[in-house]
Formats: sequence, structure tokens, C-alpha cells
Amino acid sequence: MDLTRILPLMIYDNRCYLCAKFAKIVSVFARKKFLIVGHYTDFGMKIKAEIFSNNYDSTKMFWFVMDKTAYGGRAAILPLISCILKSKIKSSIQYDVSASCDTNCKTPKSVFLRTKSLFSNSEKIMIK
Repeated sequence: MDLTRILPLMIYDNRCYLCAKFAKIVSVFARKKFLIVGHYTDFGMKIKAEIFSNNYDSTKMFWFVMDKTAYGGRAAILPLISCILKSKIKSSIQYDVSASCDTNCKTPKSVFLRTKSLFSNSEKIMIK
């Protein structure tokens, strides 16, 4: 798969209610400037196979991928905002932002833990 045709893109946890709400908010502000895809969708799995090594757990945070770099968690916030504000190009591929929450992720404790996870996890990976 040629990643350069679909970049920039955001990968989120589509099995988490809070993460899907975050992705929906981003999609409203992004106005189709980049692709937003779930970790567990077929297309998301294909993209992750191209970016991450087989033994890497990429599902512990959301990812924003642009150019030759994948930004995860806290490191992804500034590039994501920058792309929303500066980009004028619209993505030709769009997927529906959805969630299939099979755990109790709507509780206040879950909101706190996911927010804490967002700000405590940060990673930057160079794409080959």
C-alpha cells in the first residue's frame, strides 16, 4: 500500500467510546483535511501493518501520521492541531468515525484514565 497517497491520517481506538468521541470532534474541526480510521477496522489494520513492526502494540494511544513520521499520544497533539489549522488539501478517502464499546468506558473513572493515558504516553516513530 502506498501510504503517501493517504497521508496525513489519524488512527484512533474505535472500540472505545471516549476515543471515538475524540475522533468525531477532530473530524468536525478537520473538515475532511485528513483520513481518520479506527485501529480495529480492516483498513486500519492494513495501515498499521505498514507503519508498525509486528510485535508493536500501537493500540495504547491514538496516532497522527504525516510525511514520514508517526506521532503517538501526547506527541501527536501539536502536529494534529497544526494540520487542522494549516492544511488546505482535502482527503479523497473518508471513513465513518464510529465506536463499538464493549467495555465500561463511559464512567468518570474511565474518562480520567483515558485522559491521563493521553498525556502520559508519547511516542514518535520514523516510517521507512
